Amino acid sequence: MRRLALAVAAAAALTGGVAACGSSDDSGDSDKAKGSGKGGLGVSPIAALRTIENTTDKADSAKVESETTMGSVMSMKAEGALGWADGLTGNMTITYTGGQMAETMRRAGTTSMEARYLPEAYYAKMGEQFAAQAGGKHWVKYAYDDLERIGGGSGAYMKDAMQNSTPHQSVKMLLASGDVKKVGEEKVRGVDTTHYSGTVNVAELAEQSSGLSESQLADMKKQLEQAGITTETIDIWVNDENLLVKKTERGEMKTGRLSATAYYSDYGTEVSAEEPPADDTADFKDLMNQQPSM
Repeated sequence: MRRLALAVAAAAALTGGVAACGSSDDSGDSDKAKGSGKGGLGVSPIAALRTIENTTDKADSAKVESETTMGSVMSMKAEGALGWADGLTGNMTITYTGGQMAETMRRAGTTSMEARYLPEAYYAKMGEQFAAQAGGKHWVKYAYDDLERIGGGSGAYMKDAMQNSTPHQSVKMLLASGDVKKVGEEKVRGVDTTHYSGTVNVAELAEQSSGLSESQLADMKKQLEQAGITTETIDIWVNDENLLVKKTERGEMKTGRLSATAYYSDYGTEVSAEEPPADDTADFKDLMNQQPSM
């Protein structure tokens, strides 16, 4: 039960389609593009990305579909809606389709679960088999501060990834790469888009002309190193309103090949996520305290 709770916590950071990392936006408005609208797509890739990051950030919410594979550890699909106007909120349905994680979930009686994001905690609804071992409680609460305290450096990484798993994080990754090119005009699910691509080299994260603060770049580098990633290729497809339609990430991790694809639609959609009933919720911290040696 405790191992399952840990595995679910690790996977939760990936449901927004940001496989490698999230990066807290502590740079203030001065590091964001001041303009928005369609003009960004006609200028240099860096200037366009600054506009795209700003516009997507200000959209506040979107529907998300994602698929992620991380070597032999897991492959999964996620679908739902996320909001990021005031901390990450939303509801996702996660289905584990392969790897060790799918087998762990299968032994627990289900390969699919409901996930809820609130600004201070993440909640995962487990199956009946889990509830039978957890005093009848179906939900596990992961308070982000508890994850950081319990997990040390990896817990801090997990906390940051969960709280910042939003579409515009991939744009920041491209800005940080310093190696961005406009590939061309393409259709994605019937929508006209502009395709941008770049490769993030952890040892050579750009410090000039990226629009990111020094602390953001340092956090991003640390998170990629923790995941065992030396290089990562990121592609984004953007519509004529400077909003992400699709994002892919590809790279190598300590656990094997990383591949992640996410689609975004219905920006501005209404998102609501309620805290599950307390009497049906087990606390991750309490589960871990039952066996401190873990």
